[in-house]
Amino acid sequence: MAEENKKTRKEQELSEADLERLELLQRAHEKKGKQLTISGDTGALEEIDELKQLVGRQLDSPEEKYNIYYKGIQKLLKDHLPKGEDSKQMRDIIYDEKNIFLNLGKRKSDNNGVRGSDGRMTYQPVMNEMLDIVIAWVGGSQNPFQLYKELYLLNERHSYPHEEYDKSGRAVAKAMLKLAE
Repeated sequence: MAEENKKTRKEQELSEADLERLELLQRAHEKKGKQLTISGDTGALEEIDELKQLVGRQLDSPEEKYNIYYKGIQKLLKDHLPKGEDSKQMRDIIYDEKNIFLNLGKRKSDNNGVRGSDGRMTYQPVMNEMLDIVIAWVGGSQNPFQLYKELYLLNERHSYPHEEYDKSGRAVAKAMLKLAE
């Protein structure tokens, strides 16, 4: 009984302002990241979980990335670029431009043949942009030189460098740009 009297005295000693502060502190720890809003359709109050929306927007889906990269970009390029040993150098140059973009400007020539990054792990919007370019190319000209030029200009717009090749590789890359015109 003596303890109850002590608690009551302490509560009586707190001013209204102190009680209000305590109440605000308790509320601060209740629901974080949730906000009430009025629905435009029904006019009813709705609770929005801002944290879930924020996290949901920022995370990439590994399954979607896999599908975009392997079943989209790579499959379309493999199916529509010229095949055979004679076209290997041209395909490699196109793949280099694609990989520079997907790796946000990292080149193999910067690290003695090792890019130090993996285009399959890039941001999903970057992958989607690459997929859109490849789809437009497949639906359009399917001219490999045109695709190279498009990827080259894409990297230029983002101020990404281009791969550095030996003398014959540079000549092929330059010729591909000229043939795209």
